[in-house]
Amino acid sequence: MAGASRPRSFICHHVLWDARTRELLRVFNTDGQIENRVDSSSFQGFSIEYASNSKKEKMQGSFGFFQRSCNAIMGAADAVRRFAATGAFGDDNRRTEALVLTIDGMIWTGCTSGLLVQWDGNGNRIQEFQYHPFAVQCLCSFGPRVWVGYASGTVQILDLGGNKLGGWVAHSGPVIEITVGAGYVFTLANHGGIRGWNITSPGPLDSILGSELSGKEFLYTRMENVKMLSGTWNVGQGKASHDSLISWLGSRKDVGIVVVGLQEVEMGAGVLALSAAKETVGLEGSTVGQWWLDMIGKTLDEGSTFERVGSRQLAGLLISVWVRNSLRAHVGDVDAAAVPCGFGRAIGNKGAVGLRLRVYDRIFCFVNCHFAAHLEAVNQRNADFDHVYRTMKFCRSTNVFNAAAVGSAAAVQMLRGTNVTGEQPAEGMPELSEADLVIFLGDFNYRLDGIAYDEARDIISQRCFDRLRERDQLLREMEAGNVFQGMREAVITFPPTYKFERHKAGLAGYDSAEKKRIPAWCDRVLYRDSRSTLLSGCSLACPVVSSIASRYEACMDVIDSDHKPVRCIFNVDIARADDSIRRQELGEILGSNEKIRYMHEELHKIPETIVSSNNIILQNQDTSILRITNKYGKNDAFFEIICERLSFIMGDGQASDHHPRGSFGFPRWLQVTPAAGIIRPNHIAEVSVHHNEFQTKEFVDGVPQDCWCEHNRDTEIILVVKVRGSYTTEARNHRVCVRSLPHG
Repeated sequence: MAGASRPRSFICHHVLWDARTRELLRVFNTDGQIENRVDSSSFQGFSIEYASNSKKEKMQGSFGFFQRSCNAIMGAADAVRRFAATGAFGDDNRRTEALVLTIDGMIWTGCTSGLLVQWDGNGNRIQEFQYHPFAVQCLCSFGPRVWVGYASGTVQILDLGGNKLGGWVAHSGPVIEITVGAGYVFTLANHGGIRGWNITSPGPLDSILGSELSGKEFLYTRMENVKMLSGTWNVGQGKASHDSLISWLGSRKDVGIVVVGLQEVEMGAGVLALSAAKETVGLEGSTVGQWWLDMIGKTLDEGSTFERVGSRQLAGLLISVWVRNSLRAHVGDVDAAAVPCGFGRAIGNKGAVGLRLRVYDRIFCFVNCHFAAHLEAVNQRNADFDHVYRTMKFCRSTNVFNAAAVGSAAAVQMLRGTNVTGEQPAEGMPELSEADLVIFLGDFNYRLDGIAYDEARDIISQRCFDRLRERDQLLREMEAGNVFQGMREAVITFPPTYKFERHKAGLAGYDSAEKKRIPAWCDRVLYRDSRSTLLSGCSLACPVVSSIASRYEACMDVIDSDHKPVRCIFNVDIARADDSIRRQELGEILGSNEKIRYMHEELHKIPETIVSSNNIILQNQDTSILRITNKYGKNDAFFEIICERLSFIMGDGQASDHHPRGSFGFPRWLQVTPAAGIIRPNHIAEVSVHHNEFQTKEFVDGVPQDCWCEHNRDTEIILVVKVRGSYTTEARNHRVCVRSLPHG
């Protein structure tokens, strides 16, 4: 089609250069495959020359560099053309976003898919790791550890072997930079927030400090209380009157959070197909869904009293969370998720939508569900819950524009609801299991077993709900441990909420059509808090304790749908730590506890090291071995060697300083291998200091390039061997004078 935009394709290549000679060595893709196919006839009129001792050497050197460089560049170009021809948009997930060199000489790269890849110094792919499904934004290495910052705001710590040591949510937005200094690791988020983390954590001090701090928990624990209304309604593709919404959600002046779950907002084959298409490109929502959000906003006096902090729609499912303005400052980090369960786990006619947020630094998750229908489909409903619980994966959909600011790849990764494909969370454990409070609400579609329509109607008219509860499929399946494991529900004291004839009031409104569907409690609200037992009190160890603040009830006067809306008001106690007080207590512990202070000093100690020589003379490709000995018997020593100063010895014996340049500041004639590394306790590292021959002048298209004739002059440099411990940013320096004598 004329004027139509073509699908974009991304390909990421890694390029390996010689840091001293600036020569392009190889180009390879993210799988480590070398791309070097080339048609040399394409390079007519391109020439490169080196000044050398003979014309033959010049021609050989020129052609060798020409051939290697052209092969690498054309290989990369050919790969780009091949990938562009396929239009494979999904390849963007393997785009490299970050790179870091570790002290052991390895190279780490991070991709938009969350994949971490370890390479050796020659560009060979060693191993890969996947610990988080979000895009890697930055990498930082210091000593024996690698810090990884993700687009989700998460930070993880790995050792040099790739083993995950720990991880936490550091920011509410993407972590775009990590650096080390003054004993801390500092993280920068894309919204400008900076936080510092102790460089020793996780480590041996954590358990001891945790034990000491727990004894002072009463000093820095603060208790908060929030009332929360959770409401569910299958609206049957209809629209509600303002009075119906007031009856369901209004006149609750003491409620701080309102959670609204709707089912069957809109249905039909066209709606389901359009929703599935939108999900594949990271879009969601509809005009009907927006109508409901607007109407709920009016009911809750949006702007003046409440603010909508998040919403998520999947076909006919819609969930939204509203927070009272006075509580808004304590609510944040809102994430969304969607899991389809219909038609092979691909279509949203059945499934779930969820929102996750932080309230006083505790994680709350709300999940709105619509499970399989019909009396006999009990096992399918159980399977729907299991699928939702295991595969629901949250993403920062409310921060899409922030994500776009740090790169299109990250934005795409965050826009895509990865769980709409039914994938398992990368870290194994369901994300819902990590929440402090989980509330499931929705049309679960569980029915009444072993009872006829007329009998059920008679029992309802007598309000003998105990007899009906004995036949409730959901209660029976929960008691058997088949579904909603570990969750609770308040005692049902209201009539079954399904199925009614629209616009017909009272209990006489139950379905009287030909099918005469047996009334059932399809619409439910279940929850799980931090308690392992019902007797547990609220504390930092059990931070969220909830109870039913008022009746669990249905709004029987609402007649806009064949279902009645249901609501449950929770009283939620939240224990949180006052960080300023806790930091004060931590400082006192570090200053007064001798054992902790000793361990802290040991962790920050710089190992004692010696170097074998402080004066080296080189000439005519000489090699000298510099030995660095770690005399400390407990911890590793980490070293790196840099060039502090380079001087030319003039004819009058005076030295002329020259700024260091190149890899680690080394001049081109000097090769130091390795320039960084790890020395085990009571071991010796041998460093080769080699005088290297190098061409003195190079030409490209006949134009001389700026090169120094360093190896033809009496030159002196000062090497600095910097030695650090595992957890200290301070270094002990050893200086070594290296002198290069001219030829002849």
